[in-house]
Amino acid sequence: MTDSPAPSPFGTQSPDGRDDEATRERALAALLTARERTTLLTDSVDDHELTAQHSPLMSPLVWDLAHIGNQEELWLLRGVAGRAAMRPEIDGLYDAFEHPRATRPSLPLLAPAEARSYASEVRGRALDVLDSTTLGDRPLVRSGFAFGMIAQHEQQHDETMLITHQLRSGPAALTAPQPPRPTDAAALPAEVLVPGGPFTMGTSTEPWALDNERPAHRREVPGFHIDTAPVTCGAYRAFIEDGGYGEQRWWAPQGWAMVREHELTAPLFWHRDAGQWLRRRFGVTEPVPADEPVLHVSWYEADAYARWAGRRLPTEAEWEKAARHDPGSGRSRRYPWGDEDPTPERANLGQRHLRPAPAGAYAAGRSPSGAGQLIGDVWEWTSSDFLPYPGFAPFPYREYSQVFFGPDHKVLRGGSFAVDAVACRGTFRNWDLPVRRQIFSGFRTARDL
Repeated sequence: MTDSPAPSPFGTQSPDGRDDEATRERALAALLTARERTTLLTDSVDDHELTAQHSPLMSPLVWDLAHIGNQEELWLLRGVAGRAAMRPEIDGLYDAFEHPRATRPSLPLLAPAEARSYASEVRGRALDVLDSTTLGDRPLVRSGFAFGMIAQHEQQHDETMLITHQLRSGPAALTAPQPPRPTDAAALPAEVLVPGGPFTMGTSTEPWALDNERPAHRREVPGFHIDTAPVTCGAYRAFIEDGGYGEQRWWAPQGWAMVREHELTAPLFWHRDAGQWLRRRFGVTEPVPADEPVLHVSWYEADAYARWAGRRLPTEAEWEKAARHDPGSGRSRRYPWGDEDPTPERANLGQRHLRPAPAGAYAAGRSPSGAGQLIGDVWEWTSSDFLPYPGFAPFPYREYSQVFFGPDHKVLRGGSFAVDAVACRGTFRNWDLPVRRQIFSGFRTARDL
C-alpha cells in the first residue's frame, strides 16, 4: 500500500534530536498562527458582542475563547506535562458535550477579560511544555501530535467564530483583500475524467492526521466524471429560477420537509430585491457573484441541485481519489498539487480572504485529473455518511469522531477559505448534519461513466 512516501515535513525523532527540533518549530508556528487569528476574531468586536449569542446555532464568542484555553490546558498541561488543573471548576462549563450551544449563554462563563487572561496564561505554560517535552516517548506526543491537535482544535474554533461573525448583525467587523481571479476559466472543461481502479484512501503516515483519517487502505473506485470546479452561484441560480425549491421530485423526503417548514427559496443569506439577487456577507450586502462557488447550502440543497442537473454528489472516496490520486506514479499525494504545504498560489485558506475565489482560480493547485479548488474556498458536501475506515481506532479520545459515526452526519471535504492549512489536507474529513446551512459549505457534482 502506497501512502505518500515523500518525506514528511514534520520528521520523526532522531538520536541527535534534530527532527524533534524541526517538529517543535512547526508546532510553535502552528500554535502562534492560531492564537493570532483567535485574537483578531475576538478583539474586532466589543465585550457586548463577545458575550451575546448571535444565533442559537452558535456559542457566544467568549465561550469559544475560554474553551480554546480549557482544551489546551486539558491536553497539553495536564495530559502531556501531568500538571495539576489550573481552574478545575470551569471544566464543565466548557465541555461541548455537556452543554448544547443554545444553552451556553445562561452559564456562569468567564467574562471577556478573564477569558483572555486564562487563555494567555495557559498558552505561556503550554509553550514551556513544548520546549521541554521529548516528542517520541509516547503516542500522544510522538511527532508533536498533541501540539498539532491543539493547533487544529483552535483553528477549528476560529472557523466556528468566523461563522458567528457571519451570523451577527451590524456593520462589518472584519476586512480582507479580494481573492485572485482565474486567468484561464473560459478554457476549462466543465468536468474531468477520473479513471477507474484502486487507490490509497486515508493515511497512516501523516503525523498530525486525526483518528478518522486513519488508517490508509485500498479502495476500488469505478471511473467517473467530476466537476472541474465547485458549482457556482450562477449555476445554482438557474436551479432556483427553474423552480427548484418548488419541485418535490428533486428533494430527499427530509429535505423537502425542511424546505416546506422553513419556506426556503434560496441559499442562506440570499434575498431578492428589485429583481436582483443579493446576499449579506460579514456585514456587507452585495450582489450575488455569478462566478463564485455557491456558499451556505445544506446537503439537501446540494443533493437536490445535483438531481435537477441530471448528476449526483460524489462519494467521499471519489472526491478523495480526484484530489489525491496520481495515475502516473500510482500513489496518493498529500494535496492535489503534490506533497508540499499549501501556499497562497495554490489554495484559498486561512481567512486570507473572506470569500471563495471565482471558479477556475488557483491553477497551481489543480490535481492530476485537472480538477481545481479541491482544497480551500468551500467545504464540499459528498453523498457519503460519516463512517469509520477499516481498522479505525479512536485516539486520543472517542468523542472526537466515534460518537458521530452513522447515517445522521454527511461528510464534507476540502476545507474552505475559513480553514487554516494546519486543519486541512487531502485526507481531512469534516462532517455535519445534512440540514446545516450556516457553515461555509458548497459542493461539486459527479456522474458515472
